[in-house]
Amino acid sequence: MKAKEVLDNLKRRFPNEPEYHQAVSEVLGTIEDVYNEHPEFEKSNLIERLCIPDRIFSFRVTWVDDKGQVQTNMGYRVQHNNAIGPYKGGVRFHASVNLSILKFLAFEQTFKNSLTTLPMGGAKGGSDFSPRGKSNAEIMRFCQAFVTELWRHIGPDTDVPAGDIGVGGREVGYMYGMYKKLARENTGTFTGKGIEFGGSLIRPEATGYGNVYFLLQMLKTKGIDIKDKVVTVSGAGNVAQYTVEKLISLGAKVVTMSDSDGYIYDPDGIDREKLDYIMELKNLYRGRIREYAEKYGVKYVPGARPWGEKCDIAMPSATQNELNGDDARTLLANGCFAVSEGANMPSTPEAIDEFLKAKILYAPGKAANAGGVSVSGLEMTQNAQKLSWSSEEVDQKLKDIMANIHAQCLKYGTQSDGYVNYVKGANVAGFMKVAKAMMAQGIL
Repeated sequence: MKAKEVLDNLKRRFPNEPEYHQAVSEVLGTIEDVYNEHPEFEKSNLIERLCIPDRIFSFRVTWVDDKGQVQTNMGYRVQHNNAIGPYKGGVRFHASVNLSILKFLAFEQTFKNSLTTLPMGGAKGGSDFSPRGKSNAEIMRFCQAFVTELWRHIGPDTDVPAGDIGVGGREVGYMYGMYKKLARENTGTFTGKGIEFGGSLIRPEATGYGNVYFLLQMLKTKGIDIKDKVVTVSGAGNVAQYTVEKLISLGAKVVTMSDSDGYIYDPDGIDREKLDYIMELKNLYRGRIREYAEKYGVKYVPGARPWGEKCDIAMPSATQNELNGDDARTLLANGCFAVSEGANMPSTPEAIDEFLKAKILYAPGKAANAGGVSVSGLEMTQNAQKLSWSSEEVDQKLKDIMANIHAQCLKYGTQSDGYVNYVKGANVAGFMKVAKAMMAQGIL
């Protein structure tokens, strides 16, 4: 297999899908050598079968706004690969959603889910509908219309959606309620559900907490304590909030958070009281991060991301491609020695190259942010067994899973000079499990 030839062929067949091409390119470049050690993979054209989704559903979603106007959006579900378990992946509601973004996310999800060691395949879905500025009633009507089309293609042993950008507990609840009504069954078909109807404790916190647990594993390899380290975090949504919460509890100093309008810089650090304000601002009032700057009298930079601020550790937790090559060079010049990704593919290829060239601790999202889907998998297990585990049980299982992912990255990513290339480690570990499962099941 020549990675460039495979990628060129995919670009020809699926043009105008840059995010998808980027995700595939990043993985192919790191698994090429190990793939070519297995001639049986090439004989069955495994790489192309792995890059192209099993199936894609696209559909119109028609709903009525509060003014009685009929609105239309597009809905999608990309079922990428189910070699190791039912399709599993989030649903994203955001104006930027298109097929390229969902194909990249589903592709990434396949390897991320493989790394967790839980029996879950990869999928992703969503719509170009944006909940921002919509009433609860409008969001409910949209979610119900979305699931009216999607419900035929999902199920507890077929495809289990969850939340993502724009889809939190409220949206999952509305979608699950409609699914239950149409399918006439009460099963664990969605994860991220409310605690009252089958949700798991620690699920809202899981992606943020898991990212920090992975970071701790990386720091341990260098004998570094996280206490008093200065951390820049991007985003102000679920992942960023719980990343900051866990960092504060461990004694780190978080100085930034952001949203799509800009970022705040608090030199004194965001403490528990300030984080509570951000959680209330974002989760209850759907406010903007600049209001934090107005309340606490700190710096706010509109239309920018926080990578120019000095830090020891950066944790991009907002969205894809939010950290470019220039940002990476600035971080390195300012003394940043660790980057752990809370979002999916937040660093551009140029930024990743800079981090690897500098040989800093760099954790790609498919490893570092796998905590969310890990606890989703634990939620599926609890639903199947009709059980509910305590916070302590779930948190310990999450720590164990993140430590195991880190161990797999060390196994496949340690170079001859001792440097750990976590990108290669995560890609090869995730790929080998899916590839072996596909080979064992025949050409399908």
